Amino acid sequence: MRNRWINSPAAYALGMFAMMVPTQAFSSFYFYYYVDELGLAVWLATIARTIYLVWDAVNQPLAGWLSDRTSTRLGRRRPWLLGAVPAYMLTFVMVFAVPPGLGKAGLFAWFLAALILIEAVATIIWVNYGALFPELFRGNRLRARASAVQQGFQIAALLVGTAATPLLYTSLGYGNMALIYAFLFGVLMLACIAGIREQEEARQGPRLSLQESFRTTLRNIPFWLHNIANSFAQTVNGLIGLIIPFYAKYVLRIPEAQVTWLLASIFVSVIPLVFVWYRIARNMDPVKCWRLSLAAYAASVLPLSLAGDLATGIAAGVLVGFGLSGFLVTPPVVGSRIIDLDFEATGRRREGVYTAVSGFITRSSGLISALAFLIVGDIFGYVSGENPGPNPEAAFRWLSSYIPFVLLLIAFAISLFVKLEGGKGGRHDG
Repeated sequence: MRNRWINSPAAYALGMFAMMVPTQAFSSFYFYYYVDELGLAVWLATIARTIYLVWDAVNQPLAGWLSDRTSTRLGRRRPWLLGAVPAYMLTFVMVFAVPPGLGKAGLFAWFLAALILIEAVATIIWVNYGALFPELFRGNRLRARASAVQQGFQIAALLVGTAATPLLYTSLGYGNMALIYAFLFGVLMLACIAGIREQEEARQGPRLSLQESFRTTLRNIPFWLHNIANSFAQTVNGLIGLIIPFYAKYVLRIPEAQVTWLLASIFVSVIPLVFVWYRIARNMDPVKCWRLSLAAYAASVLPLSLAGDLATGIAAGVLVGFGLSGFLVTPPVVGSRIIDLDFEATGRRREGVYTAVSGFITRSSGLISALAFLIVGDIFGYVSGENPGPNPEAAFRWLSSYIPFVLLLIAFAISLFVKLEGGKGGRHDG
């Protein structure tokens, strides 16, 4: 029984569930909490997010390089994961346990410090966790299965992290909500780490210099195109999660308690749909399936612009779930294939560096979504919850539907240039 659990898709996916519950609660509600609840101006919040993205540019690649060079009896990734668990628990609580009476300057300083700290620890976790995927699961069919299981766990976590969060913070407060999620993360992440055994041959590989590690990565054109396209699509993931509380308040005009049902419409529908996409992905060229998922995602966000109450909002949310599920399943399969081709060309496994650089590119989506929020908010006069402007409904219709549609069209257009043919994959040009 134990051997079937070790390195199984379910054991690995448990880490995704552990991490995504607090991550989704953070990404969906931290901006709303600071801007609409605490009154931090949008332009100050945007400055803070920009600063932490610059910090992200430094710590992501460094974390990947250090992980690839680590060699212990526990492996390369597991020691980093074990050390990051308690640090993440503390920083997550810090985000939502804001001391009273800080004032505008103090609130901005706390917000910035919390973002920088949680970003540093989350980077360590995501880089090392993500680097395990191509090592533990080999071949497109197994990766499609493992990705589907992982995304099933992720969607269950998204459901908890978004749908349950309003219930928790309205009844217990933001600080107590954060304590509950931090404890849940710690228990489940440790269980995941206990179920993983790294490959011995990967640990014994050559240790590369920082310059050598990144030289080939920077020349890998399919890798860059794949991740730049994903960054635009990932912007939509983050933007929709960020906008839903505003969308519910200003577009659907429903009370906070009903936000749970709106979020559930998206994430409950995704759970079975990821296995539909798994069936598609296992029998289809990975790149073509990835392109199909981007096209489906683009079409699925348009109905959000037509909703006007809870019922129509739920119907639109189910359609978004179909597009979102495809994008969740397909990118890891393509990304793992790119890493395999690099290994065939160089003889060296650099999952950490690739995962780190990939994470930085796709997480730059936070800057795109912040700029979109700032520009559209300025056009329609939205400043904060204290000053929503003359037409907040139009602002959040654009941010929930039209802007995501354009971003996904850009992602699809870029995906057309990604080609992974070429035998053993010695060439990296597009």
